[in-house]
Amino acid sequence: MQKYWGLVFSLLFIVSCKEDKPVTDEIAEVVTIEKPVIVKEFGFNLDDFEVLRDTVKNGDSFGELMLRNSVEYPKIARVSEHFRDTFDVRKIVVGKPYLILKSKDTANNAQVFIYQNDPINYTVVDFRDSVLAYKKKQKVKYVEREASGIIESSLSEAILKQGIDYNVTNSLSEIYAWTIDFFRLQKGDRFKVIYKEKYINDTIYAGASGIEAAYFEHNGEPFYAFNFVSDSTKNINDYYDDQAKNLRRTFLQSPVQFSRISSRYNLNRRIAYYGYKVRPHKGTDYAAPIGTPILATANGTVTESTRRGGNGKYVKIQHNGTYSTQYLHMRKQHVKKGDFVKQGDVIGEIGMTGNTGGPHVCYRFWKNGQQVDPLKEKLPAAEPIADSLKTAYLDFVGPKKSQLDCIEYIELPEEDLLTLNE
Repeated sequence: MQKYWGLVFSLLFIVSCKEDKPVTDEIAEVVTIEKPVIVKEFGFNLDDFEVLRDTVKNGDSFGELMLRNSVEYPKIARVSEHFRDTFDVRKIVVGKPYLILKSKDTANNAQVFIYQNDPINYTVVDFRDSVLAYKKKQKVKYVEREASGIIESSLSEAILKQGIDYNVTNSLSEIYAWTIDFFRLQKGDRFKVIYKEKYINDTIYAGASGIEAAYFEHNGEPFYAFNFVSDSTKNINDYYDDQAKNLRRTFLQSPVQFSRISSRYNLNRRIAYYGYKVRPHKGTDYAAPIGTPILATANGTVTESTRRGGNGKYVKIQHNGTYSTQYLHMRKQHVKKGDFVKQGDVIGEIGMTGNTGGPHVCYRFWKNGQQVDPLKEKLPAAEPIADSLKTAYLDFVGPKKSQLDCIEYIELPEEDLLTLNE
């Protein structure tokens, strides 16, 4: 019994000790250890280097830039001799940005040179250890955008007034180059477009990507266009309408983008200089500033690239047994006899050689050996989509067509319209 009460007393003592233990309101201090922010760019930790940012200036050469930053001449020579396919040091362009990553020690020599070819593509020359040169791309995020507009003066005005990338204008003109005469757009023509914008690091705008779907209403006639991969093996894509017909034709409407027709094909033309005698004009003149690119209107082989009399410098292309074209008064030809050119290739530049009163290209068009007016010719269409792909195509474009139809037109404020019409 004595042992029992002794045990109870001991337990009560232990409990009372716990109860008597003072309780404090102190809370342990929480220490937050911040991780250092690592600044990475182009795949390099910039904190490891002294960073020099600049752009290529007039008179700069790769060799001089590297010598100024303590790179040994043999390493510079190795880049120019062994990595020409990756980085041709002779072709660095004035205005292009670059980074030089320099060592933080007393030598302070350049260890890495990064040349930005464009906002996405860049070239790295690494001088550490053995010299190495390679190309890389920035990580790009694509964001889908919608746009629409009503033509008041021109397509480019309707797009630029909304702050949309000018490349969208070029893309639309290329998509509809075979079906819409952009020299004859009417006030009230309208368009809708679905395209993607590119962003680097989620915030840096890097331009507009290709158009996915478009709608253009010209003279009240609707034209749908959908980008579709017709050959996944070769990654060949083209634009087709809502009936799976190819929008492309074998010939472009014009050899020059965004110029104007200064003189049309006219067999009864009379000129005051020649006493108003009939002097047939068997070409279509497209006026544009000197140096403007001239495009091949179709695939073919260059049969002439020379200079002769009033034609000045010109190029002639044989497209097939039926059609050939000629481009006169060039400042400079970019192709030679025997070259095969593709539709849209730049074959020369607008000039004033030969008999001409201003900068333009005289575009001549032959059919079965006779010169004809290309603007009145019903040019053959390109191949339609394969029958085996038609069902898949219609399923693919269905949602895109619905999306286009739901886009509302953006009309410019009245004050902007007044500005356009001034």
